Amino acid sequence: MRSQPVPPPEQDVPAPSPSHGSAQPADHVDVLIVGAGLSGIGAACHLRRRCPGKTFAILEARGTIGGTWDLFRYPGVRSDSDMFTLGYSFRPWTDPQAIADGDSIRRYILQTAHEHGVDQHIRFHHRVLSAEWSSEHARWTVEAQRTDTAESVVLTCGFLFACSGYYRYDQGYTPQLPGIDRFTGRIVHPQQWPSDFDYTGKKVVVVGSGATAVTLVPAMAEKAAHVTMLQRSPSYVVSLPSRDGVTDALRRWLPPRVAYPLARWKNALIATLFFQLSRRAPGVMKALVRKGATAQLPAGYDVDTHFGPRYNPWDQRLCLVPDGDLFQAIRNGRASIVTDHIETFTEHGIRLASGTDLEADIVVTATGLNLLAIGGMSLRVDGADVELSDTVAYKGMMLSGVPNFALTLGYTNVSWTLKADLVSQYVCRLLNHMDQRGYQICTPIAPDTLQRQPIIDLQSGYVLRSVNELPKQGPATPWRLHQNYPRDALFMRRGPLQDAAVQFSRAPTAAPATGSPLPGLININTQESFSCADTSSLAAPPSSLAPPAASARR
Repeated sequence: MRSQPVPPPEQDVPAPSPSHGSAQPADHVDVLIVGAGLSGIGAACHLRRRCPGKTFAILEARGTIGGTWDLFRYPGVRSDSDMFTLGYSFRPWTDPQAIADGDSIRRYILQTAHEHGVDQHIRFHHRVLSAEWSSEHARWTVEAQRTDTAESVVLTCGFLFACSGYYRYDQGYTPQLPGIDRFTGRIVHPQQWPSDFDYTGKKVVVVGSGATAVTLVPAMAEKAAHVTMLQRSPSYVVSLPSRDGVTDALRRWLPPRVAYPLARWKNALIATLFFQLSRRAPGVMKALVRKGATAQLPAGYDVDTHFGPRYNPWDQRLCLVPDGDLFQAIRNGRASIVTDHIETFTEHGIRLASGTDLEADIVVTATGLNLLAIGGMSLRVDGADVELSDTVAYKGMMLSGVPNFALTLGYTNVSWTLKADLVSQYVCRLLNHMDQRGYQICTPIAPDTLQRQPIIDLQSGYVLRSVNELPKQGPATPWRLHQNYPRDALFMRRGPLQDAAVQFSRAPTAAPATGSPLPGLININTQESFSCADTSSLAAPPSSLAPPAASARR
């Protein structure tokens, strides 16, 4: 695919300079980001702020920005953590709601992309299929397919950054449900919610007990005749206020550049403390969560049956309900919870193992996700296939034996973006470190004797179904991050870039990342000297500044 004509250069990206040597091929960039969701847009913004001389592009399989927050359109969709930590570290969240709805989060991502100029670097409708690394040339060759035209597209890059989340966008998980073909009503999965779906006055059964289910039930209960949440086993459900009173006070008295970091750290520390208490004193945390639920449910409600999980807090994710909306819907009689097993679907609903029949016009299968690492792309290194499950995550973001590659896998116990920001900041530190020392290749090398453990330490069904397909982690740093934001922040921001677990090297035939030799370091092929200390004058390849084709933009 040929690049588009070069537009006028953006303010903080250097324009091509005729004084430099020959440029890279038209579709080469220094950094290729996969995914234009919350993580990918954040990664691009960090790159522009911290590595202004680097050229980059973002490949997005869908036709718009937003990722999860554009895909999920079911009623009530919202953040399951506060926006002062789910928001970016460099762009304060200014809305009054600490627990935000999906539309607000999507607008926040779009505005961030526009303000930092990274939206002009997105190539929409580009699904990455494979990436092959060449150590000889120190570059990735990436094959993508246009999802709108089926055209094959090939790009090259010096560093590949996967920000595509960890689940399949095209298909949610639905278990085998006996007799489902007999049901004459409508069945909907939240991941494929119809835009014109009207459930007003309908009897709805939501199958599931996770974050999606506890979000759907109170939202649908506002218009439905009645909503029943049918669960095999309960989850821990915690109510938090939708507005953060302490943060509101900070924002009244302090400028945003002071108030926002304070609010972010406050909430990160509280969430970390909550998690650590759950792991170290699960009985105490169980009692606290139960007490909170009991206080908001009707007198005599069977709390232990419907809100008393068999597992400990944070063995699976806790479910957050802002202002106790789920409990309020139950109190008002607009919603109910049934804890039982499905025996079979019937023409008009679901028959339970207990013999009870649930009538339903609509069944919503809020039954989970299908995990999918790095967007489903395949990797090859110097002709050898990479099996993700055989790799070990270095610092929770790079893979053993895979050069110049990073992935974003956010926290499971606190906000996703806290980890995503740390990963992006580290990638920028790493790229600058390599430039300053003349390295083209960075490869983590795991010891053969390293003990390997699942990279996601949760017992949720969606994790257990596919965790064996994901990379592993080790028992200790640097092969493990500890789901502890303060500890990880210090390690990722201030810790050493070079250690015994990572190998830096120079490629014998690598071309300079931005297309021309630079003074100060030695180019192995030409013996010309070059320096990467000042990258502000580098010539950018034409394709890195070219916007996506008009037909690919929305």
